[in-house]
Amino acid sequence: MKLSIITITYNAEKFLERTIESVINQTERDFEYLIIDGGSKDGTLDIIRRYGNEITNYVSEKDKGIYDAMNKGLRLAKGDYIWFMNAGDQINDIEVVRNLYNRLPENGDVYYGDTLLVDNEGNAQGLRSVITPHKLPKILTWKSFRYGMVVCHQSFIARKSIAPEYIPDHFYSADVDWEIQCLKNSKKIINLEIIVSRYLTGGFSIKNLKKSLLDRYSILKKHFGFFNTVLAHILILFRGLTFVLKKKGKYW
Repeated sequence: MKLSIITITYNAEKFLERTIESVINQTERDFEYLIIDGGSKDGTLDIIRRYGNEITNYVSEKDKGIYDAMNKGLRLAKGDYIWFMNAGDQINDIEVVRNLYNRLPENGDVYYGDTLLVDNEGNAQGLRSVITPHKLPKILTWKSFRYGMVVCHQSFIARKSIAPEYIPDHFYSADVDWEIQCLKNSKKIINLEIIVSRYLTGGFSIKNLKKSLLDRYSILKKHFGFFNTVLAHILILFRGLTFVLKKKGKYW
């Protein structure tokens, strides 16, 4: 099995169907599709069962949070590569998996690309690399993360053998640590040079922004050291303010 696509969901009946359809409508279907549900109380399970023939396996049980659920997905996955596409997020278009498979002979450990940000209705807001200060590196290394999460988690596909489990103690930003660890373990990192995913804005980390930023700071300090992390955050703040002012200037 080449690829495992994993969706984490909890009480997401409003958004889950768009995620499932983006997966099952791929022109290349040689992958397994897993859904890890946290014991939803709304209509999420009805949606999962409706698409039962298209889903390789699903689990619905109480968990200890999103990263505990993602670890369950990692343990269940049988593919050579892991790709998380959580409820509300989408694969950008029907050819993305085929485009990925065309690059697999290059034997990359990590494949990545750009991300289109969308609102609750699925309307495109713009490329993440354009409308946020997070510019997508043409050549990605773990050191690229010194100034923040430069690759959206949904546009990051890692070889399972180099992917660690998520650290649940980092309740808000364990995905940042996970991507850095994957990149540190990688020998070859490949830019797909396509839009890989559509990311639903306003997710868990955004809703808990202050705690998420503090958690991210502790992660970056672990990898880059105290002084470098403080300096980087000063530059991140300056970059963010400059970006906002430039954006506002267009409408003054």
